[in-house]
Amino acid sequence: MATGKKPDQPDRAAKTQGADAGPFSGDLDDRRRRLAAELARKDATKKPGSSGERSETSAGVAQAMKLSSEFIAGILVGAALGWLIDHFAGTSPWGLVIFLLLGFVAGVLNILRSAGGVAQTGGIQPGRSLDEKNEKNKD
Repeated sequence: MATGKKPDQPDRAAKTQGADAGPFSGDLDDRRRRLAAELARKDATKKPGSSGERSETSAGVAQAMKLSSEFIAGILVGAALGWLIDHFAGTSPWGLVIFLLLGFVAGVLNILRSAGGVAQTGGIQPGRSLDEKNEKNKD
């Protein structure tokens, strides 16, 4: 290592003396130049401050916050309605228990609707067309 050259650079003195630096040394230099040009082009097209990973992550966090707030809202509304019914009707824990369970079911249904798990088709089963439904209703 007394020569001070980097190991990945071809020996220019050996080239000038006619010694073969290897069968792939020219290809390697060409590939390095193409890689550097491609990286420079990608860096130039990328907008500063915007990253695909960040926007994807923040979109996922926003979706999670939306779904969790819909679920919690369903449970809280059910519990509040149950407590109000218990308070004014005097049915102690039963209104709260029943409406808390109904709120839980409503929250789960809201999550499934928002996430696309439940299709809002207006009574059409998946796999059936509108024509099949209309023909059945005519009978």
